[in-house]
Amino acid sequence: MKGFIQTLRNIWSIKELRDKLIFTFVLVLVYRFGTHVSLPAINMVEVGNILEIYKNNGGNQQATGLLGLLSSFTGGAFSKASIFALGIMPYISASIVVQLMGLAIPYIQKLQKEGESGRKTVNQITRWLTILICLIQAPAYLTSITQVFLPVEQFRTAYLVDPNNVMLFWVPSIIILISGTIFAMWMGEKITDKGIGNGISILIMVGILAGFPTAFVQEIGVQMGDSGKGLIMMFVEIVAWLLVIILCIMLTVAVRKVPVQYVSRTKSGSLRSITNAARQYIPLKVNAAGVMPIIFAQALMFIPGLLVRSETTTNTFWAGFSQVFSWQYNLLFALLIIVFTFFYTAITIPINQMADDLKRNGGLIPRVKPGKETADFLDDVLSKITLPGAIYLALIAVLPAIVKIIGLTATDKFALFFGGTSLLIMVGVLLDTVQQINTYLLNHHYDGLMQSRLSRNPS
Repeated sequence: MKGFIQTLRNIWSIKELRDKLIFTFVLVLVYRFGTHVSLPAINMVEVGNILEIYKNNGGNQQATGLLGLLSSFTGGAFSKASIFALGIMPYISASIVVQLMGLAIPYIQKLQKEGESGRKTVNQITRWLTILICLIQAPAYLTSITQVFLPVEQFRTAYLVDPNNVMLFWVPSIIILISGTIFAMWMGEKITDKGIGNGISILIMVGILAGFPTAFVQEIGVQMGDSGKGLIMMFVEIVAWLLVIILCIMLTVAVRKVPVQYVSRTKSGSLRSITNAARQYIPLKVNAAGVMPIIFAQALMFIPGLLVRSETTTNTFWAGFSQVFSWQYNLLFALLIIVFTFFYTAITIPINQMADDLKRNGGLIPRVKPGKETADFLDDVLSKITLPGAIYLALIAVLPAIVKIIGLTATDKFALFFGGTSLLIMVGVLLDTVQQINTYLLNHHYDGLMQSRLSRNPS
């Protein structure tokens, strides 16, 4: 404990690091404050949480679960009709689209290879695409509020302005929602540039963490109540949750080290020698795709809910695809994650470029010829480690359903923290932030924040 306090003092003593942490903290506070500011045309004091109202009025369970997950990414802004209701997700969607466009559009491919200038142009394209996505999502969000969550006929007091008035309700609300997303995007980019960690990921993580205290207190209340299983079960839950976090950390940092040997020239410069050549490694991550396969799969899992309505197919096999915690839904979800893991890994890991760079820099993999054979070897290794990584990722993604089905948790909200996108994002962002802090500490000859291999870059 004394060593940890000393480490915190060391962090505070580095002016540059201190300024970055304060800057990040201030922008996070601004973002959290904005999630509690509702749209001017809606009086949320009268109605409270729109998702709770939707659920109490017989809303579809599958829709409630998926929309609740979306609300957790925005820190509850979605369910409070906040100015940040769309959150940072339109920017994430735009980034994914631009990345996929790089596979098919030569102009985007060219920009991605032009270094800093190309990166700025790609970022500008991403921002404009974000606005375009917001122009679609903002009216859809307002429509869902006025027609599904808070129907005007039942919740007339929830509206300070008549929802049928285009100029007074729709136009200002759409402009505010788009401005909220752009402002959140700007804060995320500023945190990345002048703060600590990846700003966009930090804003998402903060939104997820904002719902944890409420979920945890609610779980304790249910388990310690008359219908609960008592203190021992609560202790078992906490231990199981900590074990899942350890599994997520292992998945995030696991790498396959491919040995590389760099050829060195002799003093005369005419001959090459590999006898005393420097030996290094190429770290191929077991989960190179991160949480993107889960995000892709969740986007497609809205389709079964639209095609199969539980109200018309009760007690049938197909009805299970509209229930978030059913085995049918999660089996399909896991299969999609495995498929998308291979797909996203294939499009983001430039195997041929890695082989060309090795050959150009005089590097070689022992017993493998440079060029095409090296590319084939790396592709084979990546395929072998991606399969167990994809299965591992799918297992963690469906863990919330597993713990709910076996009765380990009493509430749906706390079950969501047992895996899935939420936990993987939190673990990944925290590890990345710790690595950056460690870099500053080690550069100033201090001990790292965490004396563990998990907090250091693999080499």
